[in-house]
Amino acid sequence: MEKFLELSDATKSGSITLAEFIHYVKEHEKSLRLSFSNIDKNKDGKIDQYELIRAFQELGIEIDDAEAIKLLKRMDKDGSLEISFEEWRDFLLYCPFTDLHDLIKYWRHSTCIDIGEDMNVPDDFTQAEMITGMWWRHLVSGGVAGAVSRTFTAPLDRLKVFLQVYGNQHSNITTCFKSMLKEGGKRGMWRGNGINVLKIAPESAFKFMAYEQAKRLIRGSRTKDLTIFERFMAGSLAGGFSQSLIYPLEVLKTRLAIRKSNQYNGIFDCIQKMYYREGIRSFYRGYVPNLLGILPYAGIDLAVYETLKNNYIASHNNGEKPGMPLLLACGTVSSTCGQVCSYPLALVRTRLQAPYLEGPDTRTMMSVFREIWVKEGMVGLYRGITPNFMKVAPAVSISYVVYERCREALGVTMS
Repeated sequence: MEKFLELSDATKSGSITLAEFIHYVKEHEKSLRLSFSNIDKNKDGKIDQYELIRAFQELGIEIDDAEAIKLLKRMDKDGSLEISFEEWRDFLLYCPFTDLHDLIKYWRHSTCIDIGEDMNVPDDFTQAEMITGMWWRHLVSGGVAGAVSRTFTAPLDRLKVFLQVYGNQHSNITTCFKSMLKEGGKRGMWRGNGINVLKIAPESAFKFMAYEQAKRLIRGSRTKDLTIFERFMAGSLAGGFSQSLIYPLEVLKTRLAIRKSNQYNGIFDCIQKMYYREGIRSFYRGYVPNLLGILPYAGIDLAVYETLKNNYIASHNNGEKPGMPLLLACGTVSSTCGQVCSYPLALVRTRLQAPYLEGPDTRTMMSVFREIWVKEGMVGLYRGITPNFMKVAPAVSISYVVYERCREALGVTMS
């Protein structure tokens, strides 16, 4: 709607007069006729599935016969499986674009949403975005947005970690929050946030590089876009690779978040004491459940998002652009579903990351699972999930607002 107003409102008054609307329709119809003529290679006045496939190939997008026929049916009114100019015009008249690529671009980039988890499937970038450098501007914008968002929601994140580790010692969230506030004061509520922000840059960089390499390996010599399952596999491999490299930072974040006053004199002091007291293995405590958690999180996140996307497309056959609140809602719902399903693994990971004060640490993932199940039941596997949900809305809102400001400052225009 904003793009439509921008193109049709010649006087920039904020509203469209009848004369402006008529002018827009005439000019837009000329553009649509030109794009129709470019696709209609045999100049018979109709676009068939083969011409449509060729048009997409010229955009660098491979579609098969079934996909082409499905797209034709969305525009074809008489059931001929051929599109006349009138059908083309009627379908696209109120969509303020003439490039087919613009009709599918809105569902692509979602990393401006940061809810504190790093297990989602990375974004895909076009060749043009890679060449022009828009990809790194997008990643920088997302990184800055994530840093601001995590800083604002750090008290809730620390509360979540505290409940995951010491939840059975507190009757509810309120008593846990009061205990944290009493021990460390207001400033103490941001313990662990520094390392949580610091790990955004290496995490995003490693994941992006690994994802691009994984896509190349999976695609091979094909030019066709990856399927949802192939994207999931590439995203999972990239997530596993990047998490393996930055996992010690995850352990440090947990240790610093649950530390008591004067226990450590900063990040380097924490590293030194962990190494001399517990050895190098302490930096990879909880690595296995963390790695296993990537699969359900990334898979469910991607599956739910694609389902919501496809339902929207099915109910809006006129190429209507989804509003930003809808895109944010879809990303939030899919990420939340992923978190719910992988949360028990995240909780076990955090328990293993925390220091063990009862002799040598011989705990394993299964022993911690059994201990929680026997002593606390199913509820124990979801301790801390309430503050985790509480931070979703402010995290999404803040990260999006900051992302938009950074995007405008860096001149990011994603196609």
